[in-house]
Amino acid sequence: MSEKVKFHDFVELDYTGKLEDGTVFDTTEEKVAKEHGFFNEKMKFGPAVVCVGEQQLLPGLDAELVDKEIGKAYSTKLPTEKAFGKRDIKNLKIMPMSTFREHKMEPHPGLQIDVDGQRGTVTRVSGGRVIVNFNHPLAGKEIIYEFKVHRRITEPAEQIRFFLNTSLQLPLDKIQVELKESKAEIKIPLNFPAQIQEAIGKKLTELTGLKEVAFVMPKEAGK
Repeated sequence: MSEKVKFHDFVELDYTGKLEDGTVFDTTEEKVAKEHGFFNEKMKFGPAVVCVGEQQLLPGLDAELVDKEIGKAYSTKLPTEKAFGKRDIKNLKIMPMSTFREHKMEPHPGLQIDVDGQRGTVTRVSGGRVIVNFNHPLAGKEIIYEFKVHRRITEPAEQIRFFLNTSLQLPLDKIQVELKESKAEIKIPLNFPAQIQEAIGKKLTELTGLKEVAFVMPKEAGK
């Protein structure tokens, strides 16, 4: 009987996102990126490891993984509401030219800017006003994802390392996990508040089935 992906499984997969005209905008595979002019030496390619249901992928793609057979290739078409959403006129903002000049910027159509963590693209410059589109560049478009799940990851230490790699953007080689019976002790080169440690630890116990997950912060490790 074929093995199928379940909710909260940790899985390794490859995927490629395309527009309906075949334009590739996202892929884990270097070969595909090179074939479609999407390759960038600064980008890291290779299979992704995600926890299904934790929205570590585009939500529409994340949901599609459930009940899929491991080792089988799939293609799915996501409607706009399950992809990058519909275009919303409320996301078109008019900004004064003075705002750009204060930051020594000369706005022009196509310029991408970041305002309070929200990325936007200048679409029009007219007199003293600049129109910025804060919709996602692929908003309003249906997209196609081709994907293949290679394997399930069941070892708790590996699950923890990949979860923190994705969630905290930490290199895998900087995450150390030591298992003692049903407890995991994690060492990472990062300090964060006890409240956040507790929240992440609780989430990891839920996902891995361990009884306890504890962090050893750099200062503690040096004692």
